[in-house]
Order: sequence, then structure tokens, then C-alpha cells
Amino acid sequence: MEYFESKLGIDPKRVEKARQLAKDIAVDVVNFVRKYSTVSVERTICRFFGIDGISEEGVPLPNVVVDHLKEKGALENGVALYIGNAVLESGMTPQEIAEAIAADKLDLTKLPMHNIDDIKGVTDELADKAIKIIDEKKAERQRMLEELGDPPQPYIYVIVATGNIYEDVVQAQAAVRQGADIIAVIRSTAQSLLDYVPYGATTEGFGGTYATQENFRIMRKALDEVAREVKRYIRQTNYSSGLCMPEIAALGALERLDVMLNDALYGILFRDINMIRTMIDQYFSRIILGYAGIIINTGEDNYLTTADAYEQGYTVISSQLINEQLALLAGIPEEQMGLGHAFEMDPSLENGFLYELAQAQLSRELFPKAPLKYMPPTRFMTGNIFRGLVQDAMFNVVGIWTKQGIQLLGMMTEAIHTPFLSDRYVAIDTAKYIFNNMRNIGDEVIFKPGGIIQRRAQQVLEQAIELLEKMREDGLFKSLEKGVFANTKRSIKGGKGLDGVFEKGKHYYNPFVEKMLKKQLDL
Repeated sequence: MEYFESKLGIDPKRVEKARQLAKDIAVDVVNFVRKYSTVSVERTICRFFGIDGISEEGVPLPNVVVDHLKEKGALENGVALYIGNAVLESGMTPQEIAEAIAADKLDLTKLPMHNIDDIKGVTDELADKAIKIIDEKKAERQRMLEELGDPPQPYIYVIVATGNIYEDVVQAQAAVRQGADIIAVIRSTAQSLLDYVPYGATTEGFGGTYATQENFRIMRKALDEVAREVKRYIRQTNYSSGLCMPEIAALGALERLDVMLNDALYGILFRDINMIRTMIDQYFSRIILGYAGIIINTGEDNYLTTADAYEQGYTVISSQLINEQLALLAGIPEEQMGLGHAFEMDPSLENGFLYELAQAQLSRELFPKAPLKYMPPTRFMTGNIFRGLVQDAMFNVVGIWTKQGIQLLGMMTEAIHTPFLSDRYVAIDTAKYIFNNMRNIGDEVIFKPGGIIQRRAQQVLEQAIELLEKMREDGLFKSLEKGVFANTKRSIKGGKGLDGVFEKGKHYYNPFVEKMLKKQLDL
């Protein structure tokens, strides 16, 4: 890890201490989750093997195959073993095998079992085909970046959330013409709690649009079209979180998404998804996203919606450090770590702007290569839209000053209703004005030694180290039970999805973990 000279007077040895503590916590988690798999991990393997579509009853075929093995009590050795064996025995494709299971014409557990090495030969070949598609998508992204150019950071990030993918396309293209660099398609309310991925194009989401492979494809095509029009590469974002983390990561990799929200802690704390289930799912999803060149976004900003941003700022830093180490263990380079934080202190706090600046600069210094994702003020937005615009402007000033990578723009009316399109235009126009006029302020201004900003940053780092020391002692799972993040306690045996977890059997094999990690870590 390289460090530049700290403007905050941070001691590099204390940073190393914090990072080592976080690494110990992360290694402990990964060593645990490697022993287990989940129904979502197995469905992801099915999707990579080319299984797609739905049954006559409308059930996604990956669910049909995995549920079939689960009902037969045969899931412990994993879906890849049975699919590979069925290909060898029947000569059918994985898709044909899935369709036969759906039609009650095939029982995977009753087929004669071939030699394990022969089965692995088949599954490796199927895996290589999927990986080749992802390689082609990565090359396509690189060609487009070279052809169209990459806009300067902070990337201007805005959302569309109509519920109808075709309406989302209209809004997305309009936002790009207004100056947006990243379009995030907000996911339909509570999709994170569905233990399946909906199928096809959708037009009736609630508070957002369902994340489906076809919706990804439709938006990708639309953004590529408008990118050529405005002559800059436009990034596409969706949500790889919830009960289908690795599945949606796989679909994003196959459809060339560029950014995906991906943080198990968010699902545990704010969606009450079982912590064991979601940490297993996160590990595989991050291996996929790391390999696919997709930037992950973590959810530390959400902590400050339930905990005070001034008092609990150190929990954001602690979580960022843990998320960094979990990402490294999954093969994600620092350049793909969109670690999250937010401008969420009470505006009535005296010198609040200085404290916000200290927090953002601390994140930047701790993670110099990461395209940090900076979230706007929302908690203290009111019906006063003029003050709201000023709050967002101050947020944008901190963003450009501390060289954030991804700036999710605030809207002056978001405390009142779903923002009007005109509000989004004002937000983009204001951000562009501030970013242009203050482009190099971070290079020009230094902080007073021993002043408010330096003292605040050093205090937050020390508080983070103290928390990480306790967490290393307890382990992540017990720490979450104690409520260390977002003032929210969760039980290790509680929450949704634990019934989808199983311990790996003697012959368990997931070819993608080995192949993707090896390629990433060899780079």
C-alpha cells in the first residue's frame, strides 16, 4: 500500500495498525465462509453454465435445478457436479437438462455417477465458456473507453427509478445529455428479499425497476447509444445485494455493467438478511465483480441514517477498512473499490463543514487509489428547497476538494417527493459549476497543523482503531450481534435466508472461484 504525505497529520503507523486489524477480521470471515455454499451461489453457477428462462409455472430454471437437488438432499456436493455428470451421461446441454428437470423428465440424483475428474473436465469447459464472455465484455468496455474517453472524476452519478425499464431509458438518456456520467437504475422496493431473480423486461416496479438480465441489456444498449452521441463513456449501475448477490453479480458481468452496489453488511443491517448467508454470497459475488472489472459500491453511508454522523463517523472508517480487506481477499483491486461514505452531519452543528471535510479527506488518504463513492445530505433535508440546494452545494465542494471518485448528486426536493426532472438538471448544473471552478482546490489548500480538521481526523482514526480492536477480539459475527454498526443488532441465527446455507461436501466443486481468483491474483 502506497501513501502520500498526509494533509491531516495522520501517523502512517496508526494506519498500518488499523489496516492489519481489519485484515485479521476479514481473513477470519473468509476462512469461515469458504466452508459453506448457498442456494444463490449454486444458482449463479447454473446461470454461468447457460441455464436461463422460466418453467411453465414461472419459476426461474436456475431455481428449479437447485431446488430439485435440495429436495433430494443432494446439494452438499454442489450443482456443478450434477450438471457436469448429466452432460457426460446424457449428452444434453445444461439448458436442456434444466428444462427436463422442470418437466419432471429427469432426476439428477438417479443418473450413474461418472469419474470425478471426467466431470470436472466438463464443468471446467463450461466455466471457460462463461469466463470468455466476461473477458469479451471487459475488452468491449476498454475499447469504448479508448474510443469515447473517460470523464474526469468525480463522476456525476444520478438515479432513475420509474419502475418501468422503458421509461428508465428515456430518463437515463436525458440525464446523460444533461451531464451525468453514471446512471444507477434503482431496484424495485424489497427485491433484495426475493430469493430468485425475476425474468425478462419489467414495467411495474415499486420505487424502482426490477433487476433482471433483460433490463440490464436494455439499459446497456441505451447508454451505449447516448454515449456515442455525447462522446464520453457512460457507466451503468445496479444492485448486487440481498438474497441473490452472486446471481445479480453474474448477470452484471455478462451484460457489461460497470458499477454494482455490493455490501453484505448493508443487507444484514438494513434488510435483516442472515449474516452467515449474506457473507457467503458476498464472497462469491465479489470474486465475480473483481474479475469482471466492475466497481463495487459499499453501503457505509447508510449507517448515518440511523446513527449520528458526528458521534459515529469512526464506524464508517472501520467498516471501510473491513470492506477493503474483504474485497482484496476476493481479488478486487483497489481501483475497483467504491467505498461508501456520506455528508450527513446536522447542519446546525457549529463547524460541521470542517468536520465533514475532515471525514472525507480521511477516507481519501486511507484509500488513495479507490474511486470513493460520496453520498449527499438526505437525513436533514427539509421542505426548504433553497437551503437544500445550499447543503448539496457544500457537499459538492467537499467532493471536489477531497478528490472523491463518484459523486451521487443530491436533489433539493428529495425531502418532499420524488424529484422532478428539472431538479435533476439543477443538481447536475450546480455540480458541474462547482467541480469546474474548484477543480484544483485540494492541491492548493493545506490544513492548519493541530487545527480543527487535523484533530478531528486523528480522533476519528483512533476511535476506528479502538473499535477494530474490539471487533478482532469478538469476530465480525459477534460484533454485529452487539450492534457495532448503525446502532442495529442482528442475531447470527436470525434474519432471512439461513435455510439456504449448506456445508460443502467431500466432492463439492465451484470452478469459477478457482479460475477467477487465480487470474485476478496472478495479475
